[in-house]
Amino acid sequence: MFTNRARVLVIGAFVIMLAVALTYKVYEIAGVTGMFILLLIWGYFKEGTIVLAAKAFHNKDYDKAEGLLKQVSNPDWLSKKRRGFYEFIYGGVCLQKSDYNEAEMHYEIAAQYPLRSANDHVAALVHVANIAVRHNNFEKAKAYLSLADKHEEKITAKMKDVIKRLHVELDKK
Repeated sequence: MFTNRARVLVIGAFVIMLAVALTYKVYEIAGVTGMFILLLIWGYFKEGTIVLAAKAFHNKDYDKAEGLLKQVSNPDWLSKKRRGFYEFIYGGVCLQKSDYNEAEMHYEIAAQYPLRSANDHVAALVHVANIAVRHNNFEKAKAYLSLADKHEEKITAKMKDVIKRLHVELDKK
């Protein structure tokens, strides 16, 4: 739950602490400090700044959320749960910027990973279907809606209503 800058500063403090511990030959503290450094480096690659970006996205600060998501150097290295959430949030940011092609790509990737709840997973599928309808790709929209229908017992009434409206719109076409 650090930004990259904060992570570097904390690692720097731990490196100083490690140097002092090794100077005074306190190997126990040096070992624990080394483990904390490794934990922070592991967190950089496996967790990134996703939690902070989610908080900014929830507060509707989309520019800050996008900036925090861009701090993730390689999304492929994120853990499975974080990668899905990364793509889901990035899709939402792109949707807010009206960049529908980019949003569609991110939501498609998010649907391939486990998300917090079935409702989030269905939301990713429905977003892809909705964008496909905007692009007049009705076959793709139907395919993603059929995937969303498989989770119908686990989703909220609001999401069921959105799915129902999309089905009605697809039936008109």
